[in-house]
Amino acid sequence: MREKRFSIRALIVTAVIAVLATAGVIAGAAWALLGPEGLGMMEAVVLINTQFVGEHDMEAATDQAMDALIEGLGDRWSYYMDAEGYAAQQESRSNSYVGIGVTVTYPEDGGMLIQSVTEGGPAEKAGLTAGERIVAVDGTELTAENQQEGATLIKGEEDTQVVLTIMSADGVRREVTVTRRTVEEHPAKGELLSDGTGLVTIKNFNSRCAEETIAVVEELVDQGAKRLVFDVRNNGGGYVNELTTLLDYLLPEGDIFRSETKAGAKQVVTSDAGCVDLPMAVLVNGNTYSAAELFAAELQEMDWGVVVGEPTFGKGFSQQTFPLVNGGAINISTARYYTGKGVCLIGTGLTLDQEVTLTEEQSAALAAGNLAPEDDPQLQAALALLEEN
Repeated sequence: MREKRFSIRALIVTAVIAVLATAGVIAGAAWALLGPEGLGMMEAVVLINTQFVGEHDMEAATDQAMDALIEGLGDRWSYYMDAEGYAAQQESRSNSYVGIGVTVTYPEDGGMLIQSVTEGGPAEKAGLTAGERIVAVDGTELTAENQQEGATLIKGEEDTQVVLTIMSADGVRREVTVTRRTVEEHPAKGELLSDGTGLVTIKNFNSRCAEETIAVVEELVDQGAKRLVFDVRNNGGGYVNELTTLLDYLLPEGDIFRSETKAGAKQVVTSDAGCVDLPMAVLVNGNTYSAAELFAAELQEMDWGVVVGEPTFGKGFSQQTFPLVNGGAINISTARYYTGKGVCLIGTGLTLDQEVTLTEEQSAALAAGNLAPEDDPQLQAALALLEEN
């Protein structure tokens, strides 16, 4: 019997065919996933890196290109973050960060106006109060042109110090040295009003929201609360699991959340029979988004609470954040979400049981945390509505 032998030429031909076949599969997959547009962007990067003769910052160019790519989707909820922005988002969603513990806005004439000061945080310990303005950081004046840089200048390593120039409402300036610390933001707080109402303010639905809100509710019930009012005004939402955990705790048995992905995968979250059996109301405004908006919608849909305040936007997409190899990330809408009965809020927002509008002064006081219950027309309207029911 003659032994068969493979020639070198045959082996080479076989190897070439295998390589070409593999390359063809990869090219086909790339075409299917990226399309001509995505492949064109990759080609442009290769050409710039190999052919462009001018000096350039490829990192900055890529950031701009990624920003334009996501913005071009036309979805206000999708966005690109560079490495620094992604790190800041992670800090924000954890309700824990290294800083001084203030919430600010940026007035047109410069500086950073302090809206609120975190209780027990470095800024409070240094004597800063809401209504004051940070006009310089470590000697750098914050004008109308560079005021956005203030937050970056204030950031730093834990246990380091930053010198702030503070201007009071009457124009008096002083310098304050603040030591940066880890600041724990509490997403929920409670207050028992004199009429027996438990007022629960939910700042966001990020990490620890459900845990802290449930603890606040239980404490108010132990103190004898006869009704509950949830304040989710200026609440931008957060994580779905924080929302559904809280709804499950508050509501009786039934479907409380639905979602559907691009691929058609559906999810239904159901509450068990355990619930908090007290009259409830939810306060909302135009800055009540996402999980906060759905929270109010679900209490209303289950006939477990009334909704009072100002019209909401009507957000109906949930997003996921995908880290990228350059250290940044994209946050894109990946699913539609609905109430337990399948109602989508896109384009409609919440159906208010009673619409009550705040004045500009009242809205500013609310944002600063200085709107007293007795001066809050939305809260008072909610209490009157609960009394009627």
